[in-house]
Amino acid sequence: MKIVIVSSSDLHGGAARAAYRLHTSLLKNDIDSTMIVQKKVSDDYTVIGPETRFKALIDGLRPAADHIIMKFTKTKTLFSTSYLPFSSIIKKINSLNPDIVHLHWILGGTISIEDLSKINAPIVWNCQDMWPFTGGCHYDDNCNRYEDNCGKCKILKSNKEHDLSRMVFNRKDKIYAKIKNLTVVGVSDWITQCAKKSKLFSNRNIINIPNCFNTNLFSPIDKNIVKDIFNIPKDKRVILFGAMNSLSDPRKGAKELFEAINHLKVENTIFVVAGSSKPKIPLQLKYPTYFIPPLNDEVSLPLMYNIADVMIVPSLQENLANSIIESMSCGVPVVAFDIGGNKDIIKHKYNGYLAKKLDSFDMANGIEWILNHKNYNSLSENSRKTVLQKFDSNVVSKRYIDLYKKILGE
Repeated sequence: MKIVIVSSSDLHGGAARAAYRLHTSLLKNDIDSTMIVQKKVSDDYTVIGPETRFKALIDGLRPAADHIIMKFTKTKTLFSTSYLPFSSIIKKINSLNPDIVHLHWILGGTISIEDLSKINAPIVWNCQDMWPFTGGCHYDDNCNRYEDNCGKCKILKSNKEHDLSRMVFNRKDKIYAKIKNLTVVGVSDWITQCAKKSKLFSNRNIINIPNCFNTNLFSPIDKNIVKDIFNIPKDKRVILFGAMNSLSDPRKGAKELFEAINHLKVENTIFVVAGSSKPKIPLQLKYPTYFIPPLNDEVSLPLMYNIADVMIVPSLQENLANSIIESMSCGVPVVAFDIGGNKDIIKHKYNGYLAKKLDSFDMANGIEWILNHKNYNSLSENSRKTVLQKFDSNVVSKRYIDLYKKILGE
């Protein structure tokens, strides 16, 4: 069985790391897996990136070119048209003659919509966000127009039926019809149900299998040791908030979180923002605030999570947040809104706290509930136990292998 996994990158970003983790787990299970990426970060010889420095330079410019449409709109929410042609990735895929091509996050100029129909092998496509079945947005802000045909795009602040989102939607509709063997994987139950309601994936096989995680790497470490590494006071309890573009993307919920932080009534506590350098204009928060710049490697991330006593993921829409599972795998309970795929991971008041949707006061209640819990160690143990049972690489990769075999009729 020969599998080719395709992703924009191998380690740059959460979706890329999810793809790479599956790739390495398949290899450990004696599956012939090769990963093809537009931007290669690792030195792994089983990952195929640009062949030359010049090609790497050109490919490095493709994400900016693919997202240029955002420069002409008022949206801060990611919107991708996937128009950019001349990618060499399809040629690489077909030259390997794989049994199955497993697509993950393929935006940023990685593959155009039109090129998808040129893939010769059966396709498995993981929905790491909503883009595969929308007219271009990565999260739809609950407009649900992907169930019909998009247009009047809420993300683009458009009142026109035949706007850019309708154009992208129609391109997908035309190309998807040419793909004979396509299996769609929703990595959370929420996005699986969204995909089933979508017009673009009607009559497709849609299943739910989560991303996989290396629980040996993401494991509990002595907090005093890791606090020294990040220069965090040892005598303070830590509230951690981390996300790529955490302070610039409204969907990440920084506004709601900061309101919650200022509602808190806890002492001897500090706030740490991960994934962001210190901003020019200080955050107006009642607690001392520390910043950890973006981290992408699989060694420093587990260290970062282990500084925390509680992790906050205040996203307004969320699929299956790596940060929640990674944190819980390190034994750190999580507070998040009761939205999207969060309930796939967090069991309320068992391994964390699901706050009422967009309710900053209840988020503050959740933070206080965890920090003041009489048996904090039980929350920590339950957090890790959940990840070991549902999201460990060995558990999840076997489900993907079974899926591949089913598709191939084995």
